[in-house]
Parts: sequence; C-alpha cells; structure tokens
Amino acid sequence: MLSNRIASLAVGLAVSVLAQGAAAQAWPTKPIRLVVPFSAGGANDLMARAAAEGASKQLGQPVIVDNKPGAGAVLGADVVAKSAPDGYTFLVSAAGVVSNSMIKKSMPYKDEALVPVAMIGLAPSVIVVPANAPYKDLKEFVAASKKSANGFHWATAGTGSTPHFVEGILQTKYGSKLDVVPYKSGSESITAVLGNQVEATSEASIVVLPYAKSGKLKALAGTWTQRISAYPELPTAAEEGFPEIRIAHWAGVHAPRGTPDAIMDKMAAAVDAAMKSPETAKRLKDMGIEPVGGTRASFAKFVDEERARLGSVVKATGMKED
Repeated sequence: MLSNRIASLAVGLAVSVLAQGAAAQAWPTKPIRLVVPFSAGGANDLMARAAAEGASKQLGQPVIVDNKPGAGAVLGADVVAKSAPDGYTFLVSAAGVVSNSMIKKSMPYKDEALVPVAMIGLAPSVIVVPANAPYKDLKEFVAASKKSANGFHWATAGTGSTPHFVEGILQTKYGSKLDVVPYKSGSESITAVLGNQVEATSEASIVVLPYAKSGKLKALAGTWTQRISAYPELPTAAEEGFPEIRIAHWAGVHAPRGTPDAIMDKMAAAVDAAMKSPETAKRLKDMGIEPVGGTRASFAKFVDEERARLGSVVKATGMKED
C-alpha cells in the first residue's frame, strides 16, 4: 500500500515537472508585464522601457510597462512578490529591493519572495553643488565641509535613497560633515541646489547632466566605477580619492519566487540581447545611462554585493525610516 502511494506521488511529481517544462518551453504565449515601482520619466522607468522594447523583439510578445509608484518602491515590488510565478509578471527592480527591508519598520513581503533575473543598466549618481560654489572638485568640498561650523546641508530624495547612501559613505568613510535635508524626489533635491538652499546633493546622471553641461550646476564627481559615457570629462569619485563611493541608480529584473528557471533564463537572454543592441545602447548612453545586461548569475552576484555594501552603510549610519 505504502509503495503504491510512493509510486503515485513519484508519477504525479514527474507529470508536474514535465508540465512545467512544457509550459516554460512554450513561454511566452501572451503579453508580459513589467511592473515599475516608480513614476514615469525617471531613470528606472526609462531603462524599463528600453528593456521592454528590446525584449519584446526577442520574445515575440508585447512587454508592457506598468508604473506602480509608492512607499519607496515597496508597493510595486509587493505586487510582483505576490503574483503568480508563471513568467508573465516581473519587477523592474532598483536598490530598494535590497535596502528597503534594512531600513523600513515593516515590509509586506520577504526579500526572498523576489528572485534576480537580469541586469538592465545603471545611471551613475553625480555629486553636484551650486554653480557658484568655490570648490573645484570633491576633495575641496569634503575638506570645506569638515571646516564648516555646522556642516553642509545635503539634499536627499528621502530615507534610503541613493543620495542618502552617498551622504552616508562620505560621512562614515571620509569624515565629511553633512546634515541631511530630505525631499520628496530627486528633482526637488536638484531644485534646492539650483536655488542655493542646500550645499550639495547627488542624483542620477540622466537628471543632472543637462544642468551640469549648461553650467547651471557644478558636477564634482560620478559615483560609479567608470566615467559616464555621455560626460567623459567628469572624474569618478574613486579617481578623486574616494574609492568607497561606488553606487548607482540601477535597474534590473526580478521575478516572483517559483518562476521556472527556463523562463527566467529566456527573459535574462532577451534583456541581455536588448542591452547589446547598438541602437538601444546608443539611446541609453546619450541620456547618461549605461546599458549592462549579462546573465542571471552575474546579476545575482551584483545583488549580493549590493546587499553587503549597502548593509554596511545602513549599520554604520543607523539609517532607519522615521
């Protein structure tokens, strides 16, 4: 009797595995939804739309971008975390998929509910000051902040935003004296610098470059490992003597846990092909965005490294949501 039950279970499991394999092989047979947890028009959204367009060509089905902003990207991520793992709903992820659980009081889903699939690209953050600021580079800015009686005001796009992490690294690793002034968005932070309401901020290259190139803001350094293709004259923070500053506004693709590996492999390959398309790469680079692509394994490694790096900043600064 027991042996019959075991045999039945084994047959059932084999049938299930075969059915999943067949479904994955046929995938996709209908439109795919990419949930973007930010409003339209930002770096994450622009990268998502480039990936959607390119992946659609590779997969032969429409890839639809669905903007669901709110709660520091938690709202959109929660939608995907609780979606069916059938390969038709993906999250366009950003650093918040790693850092939100570290800084927020509560989360509606567990980090492990979302699985890394593919890297899309990144927009390096650019540290900027008012056009009339006396510092010619990041070294002078940091030195001046240390000498300031009350420290410099540094604008962020809220707790846990990329500018907040840049500020945290400058303080904990390099002794800068900075006072965080939180705004609702990166565009508001830039407006504050333009109006000399704060001494500095950092924001995505796609947002900053028009102001920096026109002379309305002074760019001091990029925060990624390589110079920005659309602004090669700007040195990286590492080149300025600040190697610990390594952060960017990145976008990737995450899937609900349980999505078949074969489907995630196909999606990763489609995004990689999209990012390697000369037309797509040029369009993104001209905006200040660096296309990346790559494999599932390379993106998973990147996410793990981000988790460790950002986690160390959270711990050193005591960064928590109010």
